Amino acid sequence: MPDDERLVARLEHASFDQDLVVVDVASGGGRQVTPEAGEHRYVRPNWGPDGDALYLATNATGDTMSLARLDLKSRDMETIIDGGEWDIETAVFEPNSGRLAYSRNVDGRSELHIGTLSGDTGWTEQLSPSLPIGKLAGFRPAGQLTIGSEGRRVAVAYERPDAPPTVYVVDVEDGTVSTWTRPSTSGIPASTFEVPETVRYETFDGREIPALFSLPDDPGERDTPVIVDIHGGPEGQQRPGFDPGRQYFLDAGYAVFEPNVRGSFGYGKAYAALDDVENRMDSVKDVRAGVEWLHEHDAIDPDRIVAYGASYGGFMVLASLTEYPDLWAAGVDRVGIANFVTFLENTSDWRQDHREAEYGTLEDDREFLAEISPLNNIDAIKAPIIVLHGENDPRVPVEESRQLARAASEHVPVETCYFPDEGHQFTKLKNRITTYRRIIAFLEDHV
Repeated sequence: MPDDERLVARLEHASFDQDLVVVDVASGGGRQVTPEAGEHRYVRPNWGPDGDALYLATNATGDTMSLARLDLKSRDMETIIDGGEWDIETAVFEPNSGRLAYSRNVDGRSELHIGTLSGDTGWTEQLSPSLPIGKLAGFRPAGQLTIGSEGRRVAVAYERPDAPPTVYVVDVEDGTVSTWTRPSTSGIPASTFEVPETVRYETFDGREIPALFSLPDDPGERDTPVIVDIHGGPEGQQRPGFDPGRQYFLDAGYAVFEPNVRGSFGYGKAYAALDDVENRMDSVKDVRAGVEWLHEHDAIDPDRIVAYGASYGGFMVLASLTEYPDLWAAGVDRVGIANFVTFLENTSDWRQDHREAEYGTLEDDREFLAEISPLNNIDAIKAPIIVLHGENDPRVPVEESRQLARAASEHVPVETCYFPDEGHQFTKLKNRITTYRRIIAFLEDHV
């Protein structure tokens, strides 16, 4: 709060189950201010000018994220801007001027909107400045979108497929957009970076699955290998931001296909819940449908398709290899889950509680979790696999990869790469270089 007497904290029970607590700074006492009923998300709360309300993005009032006012006394929620088909992903409010800026996740691309609040919930949009195709940069909303004193300027950290995170500043009065930072591309001409195309394909139950699709320069007819990059989360989303890995694979001659299968974020909470617990393998069916779409593409060699993913995406790779072994030329598993039972038993305590809400619990769903675990279906795999993992991973313990590699190596080629100085993410430059070089060398041998 502006007077520094109170702060607001977010409690995350699961990815789509959160609450907000207002804490008295002096006493340390807190009071939950979000409604008791339901499982909802609350993003980037902003204090109202009198400290009696919060302005935030939430899906408590609908399937997608809307901009709402939360009355701290009554805990009533009133919608200001309806999310409609797409999520409002973050918002910032400047109370002196009433100026408010928010971004909307439109099919993966971030759109910026700026306007003014009048009264408690009145809204007048002033402008929607044009930004190139891309998304808000980084993981923390506080660093993505900010508004200056008196609301005269709005700064946005934004990344494009052909440019790393860049700070743009919008003058609200005249609508001009200035570029405030010039990030380096290490001497690589920005014009050589590919911008992915958004495509859609039909899956087994008639749903349309969105995906990003990129082709290398001069793809041959029915001669281009493709990497199917399956995101983690599981409620992640493939978006058209700056991805050095995508560009590296394209430069090596591979097409890149990035599906947002059911369970992905950005398409409403009903879509995100379609893969929960007993529906887990429906998302793997969506991957199969994406491969079938690739089979019909004029440039793609259907015999050279690679499954690639990290963390939960690693599980999706392994599950795709076990469920549909004839579709794949190779698999790339980075810090992936091989056995849901051992993963939940050995991950951090806080992580177990968080993930059981999505995957199912050891107490109630152990048999099902064992049934769908790739490690227990390992004999079905036909494709060679490269397995990469950080030995200090607190989220997906390295033993997940070790037990997978031991079992799979009995009947298919398996290459391993373990980093003693990494955790769940590979952050050191030398290790990232090693990772991509090892992957491409492995694919050259087997694909």
